[in-house]
Amino acid sequence: MHIEHPVVPSPVDQAFLARLADRFGAQCQTGQAVRDQHGQSEAHFAPMPPDAVVFARSTQDVVDLVDLCRGAQVPIIAYGAGTSIEGHTLAVRGGVTVDLSEMTRIVAVNAEDFDCTIEAGVRREELNLHLRDQGLFFPIDPGANATIGGMAATRASGTNAVRYGTMREAVLSLKVVTPDGKVVVTSRRARKSAAGYDLTHLFVGSEGTLGIITEVTLRLHPIPETISSAVCGFETLRGAVDTVVQAIQLGIPLARVEILDDMQMRAVNLWSKLDYPEVTTLFFEFHGSPAGVAEQVELVGELASANGGGDFRWSNLPEERAKLWKARHEAYYAAVNLRPNAVGWATDVCVPISRLPECIEETKKDLATASLPATILGHVGDGNFHVVFSLDPDSAEELAEVESINTRLVERALAMDGTCTGEHGIGLGKQPWLLRELGDDAVGMMRAVKLALDPDNLFNPGKIFAA
Repeated sequence: MHIEHPVVPSPVDQAFLARLADRFGAQCQTGQAVRDQHGQSEAHFAPMPPDAVVFARSTQDVVDLVDLCRGAQVPIIAYGAGTSIEGHTLAVRGGVTVDLSEMTRIVAVNAEDFDCTIEAGVRREELNLHLRDQGLFFPIDPGANATIGGMAATRASGTNAVRYGTMREAVLSLKVVTPDGKVVVTSRRARKSAAGYDLTHLFVGSEGTLGIITEVTLRLHPIPETISSAVCGFETLRGAVDTVVQAIQLGIPLARVEILDDMQMRAVNLWSKLDYPEVTTLFFEFHGSPAGVAEQVELVGELASANGGGDFRWSNLPEERAKLWKARHEAYYAAVNLRPNAVGWATDVCVPISRLPECIEETKKDLATASLPATILGHVGDGNFHVVFSLDPDSAEELAEVESINTRLVERALAMDGTCTGEHGIGLGKQPWLLRELGDDAVGMMRAVKLALDPDNLFNPGKIFAA
């Protein structure tokens, strides 16, 4: 299934650009290089640059920009680190990109309450560096060093989600600028509330289509007393997946468990200069007390051995663990670079945990007949996995082939009562599947919310819904 995204003439004119320059001065950039940077994607989508980029430094900057754009009926696209891969930040109808990466203030850390409030441009690695001396950490880890505002907007998750949840669970409150220029705080810091509609989670995952997030209040967690990581190769893909499913069903509190198939391990070895066996492999991490971690390790080791797993290679020192997870986080780039001058097409699905072995096995059979390199990796502890294709961007035949394989993958996941995207979001790439997954009435309700909050369709138009 494919949706064309026609180029729509931009409403931006010189008079509007002059008003932007009057208000924002050097914070407003119209140079081609800056516009091109903000109009590109991590994935295979064609570049779609905005007409201007405004670097916001405060919530008031965002309010003023929204007011200017609303008055001239100019689209506005929120931008953090640009690490999303479903085309979320592309300016499909021109307009202004508001770059929030300079909003990096850590407003408050409430260590006794295990929460913090930060501006949207704070990146997750910088946040954890700030929290470390207080014995706290923020666990949501999508791999990329994304901004927290962008992670909230795309409902990110990642490697720790099996134990700590996703951004849906991590966000306590948001400060949001709405399409009519109002500043809304969606909740207080209390750990639970029954006060009216849940506005916080309306905006989490809304991909910048309903409001622009400028501050985020997050749940934090104590740094575990003991952290231990391990790598284990398996004779078969089924054995690896069965090990994870059985561990989850036994209630073993895995902190992280990632699967990388044989092709992905080959890519990781080449990219990160490692020497792991090029077989389907699980990356584990265990958190807890020394005794608790030892018990988890023993139980998982027994399951792995029974399912054809080899020896565990341990990474207990912080620098060893960092090297291991750096290799996992760079797996996307490793996969894309299996061939020169390629671009990546990354897709993801999520299925109920009991259907995961079947879904991955059938997908692996599909990839075995593909004419281009493709890898499987994912967060198997919550049923979510990815396929990364290394694609020749000039080959119409390869684009059609990948689209066909992706169609079968998503249809397979939906047939298993899964979802077309576990964490990438809808953006441009998954729009037709949203309708297939939830149906006309549910998607119609989403459209009604969008129309109510953004009647002029100025906030990130063309995303989630085709029109």
